[in-house]
Amino acid sequence: MAIQRIRAFFNLEASGGIVLALAAIAAMIIANSPLSTWYESFIHAPVAIQIGGFAIAKDAHHWINDGLMAVFFFLVGLELKREVLIGELSNVKQIILPAGAALGGMIMPAIVYLIFNHNEPEFWKGWAIPAATDIAFALGILSLLGNRVPNSLKVFLVSIAIFDDIGAILIIALFYTSELSLSSLAIAALCLPFLYLLNRRNVTSITPYLLIGVIMWIAVLKSGIHATLAGVVLALFIPLFDRTDPEHSPLEELEHDLQNTVSYGILPLFAFANAGISLKGAGFAELFHSVPLGIAAGLFIGKQMGVMIMCWLIFKLGISTMPKGMTFKQIYGAALLCGVGFTMSLFIGGLAFGGATPLFDERLGIIMGSIVSGIAGYLMLKATLKEDVNNTSVDLTHHS
Repeated sequence: MAIQRIRAFFNLEASGGIVLALAAIAAMIIANSPLSTWYESFIHAPVAIQIGGFAIAKDAHHWINDGLMAVFFFLVGLELKREVLIGELSNVKQIILPAGAALGGMIMPAIVYLIFNHNEPEFWKGWAIPAATDIAFALGILSLLGNRVPNSLKVFLVSIAIFDDIGAILIIALFYTSELSLSSLAIAALCLPFLYLLNRRNVTSITPYLLIGVIMWIAVLKSGIHATLAGVVLALFIPLFDRTDPEHSPLEELEHDLQNTVSYGILPLFAFANAGISLKGAGFAELFHSVPLGIAAGLFIGKQMGVMIMCWLIFKLGISTMPKGMTFKQIYGAALLCGVGFTMSLFIGGLAFGGATPLFDERLGIIMGSIVSGIAGYLMLKATLKEDVNNTSVDLTHHS
């Protein structure tokens, strides 16, 4: 009976978001308990890999964020490639509305954040933190409404998140890169023709791709560009189809194999390592600093404004039409859910500020904005959706 209940839980569409939330809550509780010293020891534990004179020495927190999250970005890259070639993003007409909504949902939160911090140039680097949407949480909240949710609304939300991922990847590459090492970049670039050759020769075994991918990851790690981007690049070379067996898809097979590892292993561990905010000694000034307030306002106010303004413009100009089975009120509910920006926001926040500072903790703004957005989105959709739309299920397994 217990095994059946466990299986039933992991079959839930919301299970990934629930596990992610539990990991974040556990980190918060432990960080503010007598176990806080254990928590700090865990995330700062030194871990080193050394071969002769070559060594990579980082603490556990950096191995999670730079190493394990590269696997998450690899999965994101696989999903992006599949969606562009054969999925929801393969039809230009279908992508105009979510692409525009995602663009507005990245620009407006950044503007709201900068309004809150316009007098503090040293804090401007946090502008991209509220620009991201956490699809695991957003879809988890959406799934709580059951069969009342039309498939068109789910596809719309997932498509926004996909473009959101593309935007976040570009932002990290362009704006959160330190001083570059040209020699390391050259090594990373040398990996690309080998990956291309494997793809063109229809090599469907994943092992050679991963071996070259590890070399590329190490080179990117040493280059100054964030190492997780190597995961995205590697994914683009994984073949979607086996030319000798059209029924076999190496990309989809690998994507399926990684889903549970990322959903129930890597992302919860990332949440646990990054959400442990200590509130000891935190006063009014720290809690209501312009950075966390700007992030929270960006997620809750900026996201919904950006998505809705862009959707309204697209409809007004006749560029696209309302998806079948959806209403403007439902789009507004989805726009609110886009303000749930946990995983990628924490990731970018770490790149921008490197964790807590004596003045503020940007993670407070991420958590506050995400909670308010999630509750508001759920209540809005609950009030507007019909009892049952009798729709068929679609595959919406996505994470970022």
